[in-house]
Amino acid sequence: MINKRTLLAAALAVAATSATAASRDYISIVGSSTVYPFATVVAETFGKSTRFKTPKIESTGSGGGLKLFCAGVGVEYPDIANASRRIKKSEYEKCRKNGVSEIVEIKIGYDGIVIANARNSGRFDLTRKDLFLALARQVPDPRGGEKLVENPYKSWKDVNPNLPATRIEVLGPPPTSGTRDAFTELAMEGGCKKIGWIKAIKKTDKRAYKSICHTMREDGAYIEAGENDNLIVQKLEANPNALGIFGFSFLDQNNDKVQGALVDGVAPEFEAIAEGKYPVSRPLFFYVKRAHLGKIPGIAEYLAEFSSEKSWGDEGYLTDRGLIPMPSAERRKFATDAKELKSLEM
Repeated sequence: MINKRTLLAAALAVAATSATAASRDYISIVGSSTVYPFATVVAETFGKSTRFKTPKIESTGSGGGLKLFCAGVGVEYPDIANASRRIKKSEYEKCRKNGVSEIVEIKIGYDGIVIANARNSGRFDLTRKDLFLALARQVPDPRGGEKLVENPYKSWKDVNPNLPATRIEVLGPPPTSGTRDAFTELAMEGGCKKIGWIKAIKKTDKRAYKSICHTMREDGAYIEAGENDNLIVQKLEANPNALGIFGFSFLDQNNDKVQGALVDGVAPEFEAIAEGKYPVSRPLFFYVKRAHLGKIPGIAEYLAEFSSEKSWGDEGYLTDRGLIPMPSAERRKFATDAKELKSLEM
């Protein structure tokens, strides 16, 4: 027979476990490796300048972060998801299905996707069509005709006689990455639709068109290098023949080690991205779970720090890290959304 003392001890243990599960005294952030360095700087500034703990941030990739974020409401789930692309309709619906019904969307600025190599190598001058032909799984038959074949190109010179004869070897992000999503849409598809008969497929079969334009080759020419962009920079230093794909901020921070290729004649520079001239650029976001406001301390204050002019403004500390600021009217709009916790509708 169980005595009262044993029952009391068991009840206290359950209560202690429940109390631990029901509380968390720091903000949990997951998501994009591109947004990660910006969020980290804001989190450190926030931790030093307020009474709240420094948020904990994991670099999981945009898709992986939104999957965790949308899994449910409660302290076992993240409060914020960083993303280097806008949330997809399917992800938004998944959130709602799991009870994450109110989400605040904050755009933080812009970023360029860079195709880079080691500084001690020759600088590449690429077109988006070059990138498609070099990296797509299927490409138009080099012998002519409106026919697709498995990608036969081994060197950059095979793709374009004006490019070097080095082997095609590109280190890039995995499918869970927002950088990968944006690269396939902006660079790969941007080059794919330069080929008239493939572009025409979009009118009759959008799914087939997207498959042609977005599917990367898997024969070793494109190497998935994970979500750690710093690791790609290190590998480029070690391999002067390789190219790497990552966000502008990592080029900006490592421009003594790597250089960005021209794309369609435009260099990946701050002004070119800000003015919309660089063809492979995209907006950056983070998403906030409204249900966690008031439950997890410091979320509203973190939003205020991130959306302040001293952070993301033209002269803000994030520009020193490579963030391309939004125009002032756009900043005011998203700062208001952050203050008023405006829910996203899709």
